[in-house]
Amino acid sequence: MSLLSWPIRVFLCVLGIVVFGATSLQAISGHITEDPAKILQKFLSLDKKGVRLEAHTWQVVRPFVAWLEEPVWGQVVVISRFEMVDDVSQWEILNSLEAKIPVIFEVLGTMHWERVTFVTNPHREIQHFHLKAVGDRWQIVGPQLPPHVGRQRLVDFVRWAELNESEPERKFLLNSLIKQLELKNEKDALK
Repeated sequence: MSLLSWPIRVFLCVLGIVVFGATSLQAISGHITEDPAKILQKFLSLDKKGVRLEAHTWQVVRPFVAWLEEPVWGQVVVISRFEMVDDVSQWEILNSLEAKIPVIFEVLGTMHWERVTFVTNPHREIQHFHLKAVGDRWQIVGPQLPPHVGRQRLVDFVRWAELNESEPERKFLLNSLIKQLELKNEKDALK
């Protein structure tokens, strides 16, 4: 495979996420007569695919959340998977139009943008997502967490950033970050 194919593959992957996200929005309206868990599942799935890594792709999840802006995060939580608790008896039902749904993340670690490093810290993280009827739609009103992205998607994103970087020192740091993220995957495979 040539080096030229990587930018094209990464571009197509990002384009696919945006197109898939936009077309799948039509299937989930988020109307209050629908299951609120569908909105949360879609948000989490798109977040794992990296749609919140860039400002222009963040708009794909905008209909699912109550906040108007996505902060500039200095970090990304790298995950292997997430599990939304389907058992309604474990949800915190606040009233007929508001609930908190627990989600369990299998965290591998945290990637820091400014230091261009990946800090391994495997653990389970439990977050309670607060969903509420806003107008006639379900929306996530909190918590507003940093992106929780799958490891391979993040490797592809950092690889794309490295290929587009012109400063040699920054290019070297991004390459080192790719190796850190890939090394974590190799260690997992050996277990």
